[in-house]
Amino acid sequence: MIPVRARLAAAITRAARTYWRVHRNTHPVTRRIAGLAFILGGLVGFLPILGFWMIPLGLALVADDVPALRRRRRRWAARLLRWAHRHRAA
Repeated sequence: MIPVRARLAAAITRAARTYWRVHRNTHPVTRRIAGLAFILGGLVGFLPILGFWMIPLGLALVADDVPALRRRRRRWAARLLRWAHRHRAA
């Protein structure tokens, strides 16, 4: 059986790969609109399907287009990916 940390590390790696694919292939205005939509959807997170998980995703999408937030998001992502690399299944 695969440990929980290894599964979490694999999920983080897949999410990062998907995030960069979306970032590379979309226009900045589209990312901003999608980010704001995720944030607004997250504010009504008590409803089915919409959830509070949408807020950080929307902030990450918007942060890529704001230089001051971009540095913080990159640092956070680098730390998270280092953790995932250390804890992935051998």
